[in-house]
Amino acid sequence: MKDYDVAVIGAGPVGCTFARYAAEKGLKVAIFEKKTEVGVPLQCAGLLGNKIKDVNIVPDEVILNEIYGACLYSPSNTMISMKKKEKPLAYVLDRVAYDKFLAQIAVDKGVELFLNHRVNDVDLKTGEIYLKDKKITAEIIVGTDGPSSLLSKKFNSESKATPAAQLLIDTGKDTFDDDYFQVNVNAEISPGFLWTIPLSKSTARMGLFADYDYKTLSEILNKYLESDERLKDAKILKKYYGMIPLYESKKDIVKDRAILIGDSASQVKPTTGGGLIIGFKCAKIAAEIVYNAISSKNIKILKDYQKQYKKMYKNELKMQLKVQKTYKSLSNEDLDSVILKLKEKEIGRIVSEYGDLDSQSPLMKEIIKSGLLFSVLPKLLSRNIFGL
Repeated sequence: MKDYDVAVIGAGPVGCTFARYAAEKGLKVAIFEKKTEVGVPLQCAGLLGNKIKDVNIVPDEVILNEIYGACLYSPSNTMISMKKKEKPLAYVLDRVAYDKFLAQIAVDKGVELFLNHRVNDVDLKTGEIYLKDKKITAEIIVGTDGPSSLLSKKFNSESKATPAAQLLIDTGKDTFDDDYFQVNVNAEISPGFLWTIPLSKSTARMGLFADYDYKTLSEILNKYLESDERLKDAKILKKYYGMIPLYESKKDIVKDRAILIGDSASQVKPTTGGGLIIGFKCAKIAAEIVYNAISSKNIKILKDYQKQYKKMYKNELKMQLKVQKTYKSLSNEDLDSVILKLKEKEIGRIVSEYGDLDSQSPLMKEIIKSGLLFSVLPKLLSRNIFGL
């Protein structure tokens, strides 16, 4: 008899959410986390689309700010804005507190949480998990251990990820319109971008991701601070660094007794690198399938998880890959021209109606349907990239 029905590697928000769902079904679940404290250090911008409340529990005390709109800036500072009036577009979360909250409610449901327990190796066929000084066994092993997932490496090539850097800044005065978050695009960092997410009128998280080392990312952030009259005297309260996983459409997420969820499965949006809502939805699907596999003593059922994930997200993520490819192909001159034309054509109105941080297909379909795409991009470029 095995020690656990399910062993989860990684106590991030997706891992703890999956563990909670599995425990609620009566399964014996353990989480093994290499860190000594859940959620630390912070490695996320903490901006979550409003659908977050539909897919998981979000207590009011972890919400730092409600965002109602977005501003997009071109390299030459042409700005397009959009705003949702009836409800928040997104929430800015205290991610450390939120991660701890999700871990605690998992424990409350009976999940055993082991901090400072690094998993050194696993056997996918037997369910054996090797820690520093002991071995445990599980019917199924679940990898939610991030972009550099040990479990993923057992049956995939090295995962792809992009470095990211972020600052917590305080201007000491009313500087930000805290209803809006800001995105600055530039060909020098594409397909990455720079974001400014206000926590209040005086504080914000400002960061970017791009194919540079952390030193270069820091230099770009400092240069941006110095170039903005409002921000050049801002105090830097904290600095954060991390890796944003890249979406990989052909990645295997099921093998023998193992499955991957969240960042370890590259379940992220190609356009932004965000993946928490996708991860939460996949955690629920995975918990149901894992329960069925264990209760029926048929591990082959695990394959249904990969099938359901692809059925749910294949088309959306394929569309986002095309958007990312388009963005990456544009020079700064192109970006300035496109954003200026979009502003002239009142794209903000269309985005306000169809825009969604997590499902971008409806917006892209409306832009294509309206003919707006071909009016702002050269037809040859549009057809080469979108196949239209």
